[in-house]
Amino acid sequence: MKELNKETAQKGVYPERIIQFGEGNFLRAFADWMIKMMNDKTDFNSSVVVVQPIENGMIDMLNAQDCLYHVNLQGLDKGEKVNSLTMVDVISRAMNPYKEFDAFMKLAEQPEMRFVISNTTEAGIVFDPACKLTDAPASSYPGKLTQLLYHRFKTFNGDKSKGWIIFPCELIFLNGHKLKETIYQYIDLWELGEEFKTWFTEACGVYATLVDRIVPGFPRKDIDAIKEKLQYNDNLVVQAEIFHLWVIEAPQSVAEEFPADKAGLNVLFVPSEKPYHERKVTLLNGPHSVLSPVSWLSGVNIVREACQHEVIGKYIHKVMFDELMETLDLPKDELKEYANDVLERFNNPFVEHAVTSIMLNSFPKYETRDLPGLKIYLERKGELPQGLVLGLAGIITYYKGDARADGMKAEPNDAKEILELLQNLWQSGSYRKVAEGVLAEKSIWGEDLNLIPGLTDKVTYYLEAIQEKGMLQVLSDEF
Repeated sequence: MKELNKETAQKGVYPERIIQFGEGNFLRAFADWMIKMMNDKTDFNSSVVVVQPIENGMIDMLNAQDCLYHVNLQGLDKGEKVNSLTMVDVISRAMNPYKEFDAFMKLAEQPEMRFVISNTTEAGIVFDPACKLTDAPASSYPGKLTQLLYHRFKTFNGDKSKGWIIFPCELIFLNGHKLKETIYQYIDLWELGEEFKTWFTEACGVYATLVDRIVPGFPRKDIDAIKEKLQYNDNLVVQAEIFHLWVIEAPQSVAEEFPADKAGLNVLFVPSEKPYHERKVTLLNGPHSVLSPVSWLSGVNIVREACQHEVIGKYIHKVMFDELMETLDLPKDELKEYANDVLERFNNPFVEHAVTSIMLNSFPKYETRDLPGLKIYLERKGELPQGLVLGLAGIITYYKGDARADGMKAEPNDAKEILELLQNLWQSGSYRKVAEGVLAEKSIWGEDLNLIPGLTDKVTYYLEAIQEKGMLQVLSDEF
């Protein structure tokens, strides 16, 4: 078996046009894989310089393999099983700015540099007033980026053709807006001047994005078989699902420079990211949050098995297509296509997705993912969405902490105050008191949900039905 490097494998040579903050599994299986597709299928002709955003990371492992690695895509594609391996060769080099600050700053001097991509976790886009322009480097990601931008501005004497297109991939709604605001804060803090601020505003674009691909990461369970198949000792294999979506809030001129659609990729350049954010939260995260307690209480532990279950599967379909979909405003055909993609992802034969892993902090999740849909459905249809209400009753029942018929005990995991509230309410012995108490808790909902017409009665009814008949029988009777 060969070591994986540019001596043993063919590595493409492309102009360095992209700076990427983040060397982790997600960007390597998402953005870098896409850039590979764009190089192969269009004239994009670009390579990536990876910058490690924190002091300790994994760029040494990347450089040891000359930044070559394989992406293992697994899942269903229109019902067909896919399990593919693709070598990604688009990363030219990887650097640690804490050890190579001069080389890091020289990136700003490269005329062909055009794009910046980042995934520095949700906590990465922050303003740290302790950062200084003279730090080597600034500790925050926006601080480092501002250092580079200012150096580029000075290097090219404010040439507006040398601005950058910036795509943050952090999982924050309107991440581009947040990053841009933070850069402005550094410009003011460091007194970099109005001329630079104008150049940044007019020459650079910081665009909000929504990213969507499940990336389990390094395939510990399968790695020996993968290496045997590849005949390479690749220690950076990254596993991901087939589905991918990148929604970028940017004009068509940006799409022309970043021709992902021409490579057949699921990348959308749109006027507003908001409806797509709502679609993902509503049709992917929303069903997850209610199918999990309903499935667990029915004796089914894996998402895929729940979707394929004769009774639970009908419930999931009803929640997605008949309830949550009715609350969104994108074209129906587009929503149906996305919902079918979500179901295919839930049915991924390569992923054992435990429903209990989704149930961490179930109440806050329901508040952001399902409650808005419940309200809109009631407003539009004049009645409560039964499946979403049953899901809420399922969460409340799971938080009681009882064991199932097979002896498996519920292990709710949430804020201490929420767990104590549920424990005290269930000790009352009254289903109505449990329903009223949960719905009244403003620390969860920010309001008293008992004021929603009919909700208290319906939650009470389902709590009693689940206790008396069991969740599976309730599903059989009602759905």
